[in-house]
Amino acid sequence: QVQLVESGGGSVQAGGSLKLSCKYPETVSYYCMGWFRQAPGREREGLASRDQDGTRNYADSVKGRFTISRDNAENTLYLQMDSLKPEDTARYYCAAHPFVCDSDIARDTQFNTWGQGIQVTVSA
Repeated sequence: QVQLVESGGGSVQAGGSLKLSCKYPETVSYYCMGWFRQAPGREREGLASRDQDGTRNYADSVKGRFTISRDNAENTLYLQMDSLKPEDTARYYCAAHPFVCDSDIARDTQFNTWGQGIQVTVSA
């Protein structure tokens, strides 16, 4: 049963912006939520995570360009992506777990609930 549903993906030119959304059930409380991506032929990459208390962690590859936020009233996690590059092209996934986020998302192996993913394509 899919509990996380991503939306907002699509195609954009380099330098443009997209905002991804991840809707989660109001009956479930996830302490840590994050965004990942996977491009064809590459390993999954953690991008950003956010604790329930507001603590945010970013991968170096997106720091300063991507912003993670969460609206508990709307049961939605967001990823604002600015200054997009062709190398940001990938399938993006929302994920969650009930524990405190690891400060290094690359090291956080606790994510146990995943969305289906959504495609983001950035053209040069």
